Amino acid sequence: MKDLSLHLMDIAQNSTHAGAHRVDIVLAAESETRMLVLTVKDDGKGMDAEFLARVTDPFTTTRTTRKVGLGIPLLKLAAELSGGSLEIDSEPGKGTFLRTGFRLDSIDRIPVGDIPGTIAALMTAWTDIEWTLCLQSAKDRYEITTAEIKEVLDGVSIGNPAIAGWLAESIEEAMTNVFGGILDEIAEGS
Repeated sequence: MKDLSLHLMDIAQNSTHAGAHRVDIVLAAESETRMLVLTVKDDGKGMDAEFLARVTDPFTTTRTTRKVGLGIPLLKLAAELSGGSLEIDSEPGKGTFLRTGFRLDSIDRIPVGDIPGTIAALMTAWTDIEWTLCLQSAKDRYEITTAEIKEVLDGVSIGNPAIAGWLAESIEEAMTNVFGGILDEIAEGS
């Protein structure tokens, strides 16, 4: 996968397949550690210790349509190539927590990609899931939930196609406010 937004889509889809009712996504630029950190936490079915120990192996998957699962192994590789890491914690019946970090000043850090479009697609496609997005940096913080969005929409379905564009624009504006040029500044060593 060529950027972080595609990895996020893959991880979030894993959450939906695991029967999650709530998915929390945090994207943070940590200036003190010089890391871009993505966390995804869900309340899905979770994984037992045996499966969790093998989840970064490309030949481990829950899918029945194919025998390989490349999403998490490729995300781990991308993080490690940039000097970062991937951590996963999961418990059956309680859900899964994934945290991955990328060194911001690494030439091998993958691009962020279309995070606003990805989040908008997730929130408007899986309307029965309670999604939370938090963006944070030393500069600012932004948080939005589908419950808040539904309240603002006052009866208009969050799944309405026009909502996805509006939501993506709102998140893009929030990313500019929260991150501004901070991702580039950290990467350049400012």
